[in-house]
Amino acid sequence: MDLQVIDYFGKGTLLGLAAGFSPGPLTVLVIGETLRHGLRSGLQVAIAPVLTDIPIILLAMLILEKALNYPMVFGAISLAGGAFLLWLGYMSMRTQGMEIQTGALESRSIRKGIAINLLNPNPYVFWISVGTPTILSALETSPLHAAAFLGSFLIFIVGSKALLARIVDGSRTFLKSGAYRWTMRLLGLLLMGYAVMLFQAGLTSMDLLSH
Repeated sequence: MDLQVIDYFGKGTLLGLAAGFSPGPLTVLVIGETLRHGLRSGLQVAIAPVLTDIPIILLAMLILEKALNYPMVFGAISLAGGAFLLWLGYMSMRTQGMEIQTGALESRSIRKGIAINLLNPNPYVFWISVGTPTILSALETSPLHAAAFLGSFLIFIVGSKALLARIVDGSRTFLKSGAYRWTMRLLGLLLMGYAVMLFQAGLTSMDLLSH
C-alpha cells in the first residue's frame, strides 16, 4: 500500500470537506436554491467547483510550474498557503451557523453558480497558494499521487455541498444546530494543523528552519 497516495488522498479529503461545508457565496447559493426551488436545483449548483476549478488549476500551474523550482519562492508560497489555511481554520472555528433569507433569493441556475465561484477570490488564493503546489509536488512522484489529491478534493467539496443540500431539504434547522458548529470546529482544527505543516515546509525551504 502506497502511504503517499493515502497522504495526498487525506489532504484532498480534508480540504474538500472544509471548503464544502464552510459558509461562503457558493454554499449560500446551494442552500438557497434547495430551499426555494428544491433539492435538484441545489445539487446542480453543488457541482460548480468541478467546472470552475479546473481552469483555475491550469492557470495556476502555468504560473507556478517554474517558479516553484526556486526554494525562496516555494518557501514564500508555502507560508502564504499556511496563512490562508490558518485564516480558514480560524473562521471555521468561529462559525455559529448560517441563516438563509429565501425570500431575497432570485431564481438561479448552474450558470449562476459557475459565475459566483469564478468571481469569488478564495478559489484563486487556494489553488495558487495551497492546491496547485500540492499537485505539482505530487506529480514529481507520479500522476497517481496528483490524481489522489485532486480527485478526493473535488469529490468531497461537491459531495459535502450536496450533503448540505440534502440535509437542508429535510431539515431547515441544521445550519443553526450544534452538529454543524462542531463539525466546523473540527475541520478548523485540522486546517490549522495543515497550516502548521505548510509553515514548516516554507521555513525549511528558505533555510530558516533545520530539516
